Amino acid sequence: MDTIRTQRLELRPMCMDYLGSTHEYAGDPENTTYMMYLPNDTLEDTVEYIKEAETEFAKDRPSFYEMAIFYNGNHIGAVSLYLEDDFATAEFGWVINKKYHGSGFAAEAASGLLDYARQVLGIKHFIATCDTANIPSTRVMEKIGMTRKAERGGRHNKQSPEERREYLYEMWC
Repeated sequence: MDTIRTQRLELRPMCMDYLGSTHEYAGDPENTTYMMYLPNDTLEDTVEYIKEAETEFAKDRPSFYEMAIFYNGNHIGAVSLYLEDDFATAEFGWVINKKYHGSGFAAEAASGLLDYARQVLGIKHFIATCDTANIPSTRVMEKIGMTRKAERGGRHNKQSPEERREYLYEMWC
């Protein structure tokens, strides 16, 4: 897969070259408060995540895409797209290193991957979820054109022992 370029960013397939910078944001509890599968507790957890991404990129038809986000040559986060079994619907996710929060990078990266998914993969239906307390993620979803469709329970964030509520956003192209 080639690099995806946006106005300020490059999205590159996640690989082991980015282990240290990935673990910096993926292993940070403050940075991943509202995430279901993060923080990574150990460097080995981050290694496993990257190995899975590399294995998936090697397939003829990947079922998910984990893209490292670069700004001015610095690896600042990741944006992902997970395809459902029918390859017609995809779910977005993103995480940005807290040093780069508030600059619109998540929305720009998600828009770049959205364009790729529509034009190259032919996907027409996109969804995303977030903890209801994660206001920055709701803003990202709205900036890229998604609409809030539901609020529901049953969310379990890795750092929270309690059941949480989440928003479901959706977009048809």
